[in-house]
Order: sequence, then C-alpha cells, then structure tokens
Amino acid sequence: MIRWGGLLLLLAALAGCSGFTPFPVPPKGLAIGETNPGTRVAICYNGFKSTPAEVQELGLEQCRTTGNTAAERIGTDYRMENCPVMTPARATFLCRSIK
Repeated sequence: MIRWGGLLLLLAALAGCSGFTPFPVPPKGLAIGETNPGTRVAICYNGFKSTPAEVQELGLEQCRTTGNTAAERIGTDYRMENCPVMTPARATFLCRSIK
C-alpha cells in the first residue's frame, strides 16, 4: 500500500504544470580569460512545455529589472546542476539598452 501511495504522490507532482514553469536563475559563469559582455540573465525552462516566445519574454522581464530594455539570447545549455530535471534547459540572455 505504501508503494502505491508513493507512486500516486509522484504522479500528482508530475501532473502539476507548475513544475514546468520557466523561472530565472544565475547565468553561466564566464570562462577564464573571457571578456564580460555586460549584464546577463538566465531562464530555466522545459522545451516541450514552454514556447520560445515565453522564454524570451521572461528573459526580457529579467533584463528590465536591471534597467535594460532588450534581451538578446546568447546561448542555451542543458547541464543538470543548473536547472532541475523538469526544466532542464537554461537560456542565457545579454541585456542591452535600446534608445
């Protein structure tokens, strides 16, 4: 009976869509010797559940909190230590001001 309860709990957790919602995280660190291109933000997301437009909009929202008005996507990585298994992709954006 305990096995079924655990299975049902796991299925309920997986069924909830909040586990797939994109969210901000720290951006990828710079490599040794790499020049800092400017303010960067990153978003963890699930490529099957989130559209590119949703991820871009959240990146833009995060850039706006830094006083910038544009978010240019500069990369995506899939390292599991950065984002949880339900949202395994991390998009990194370079924030810029457009006049």
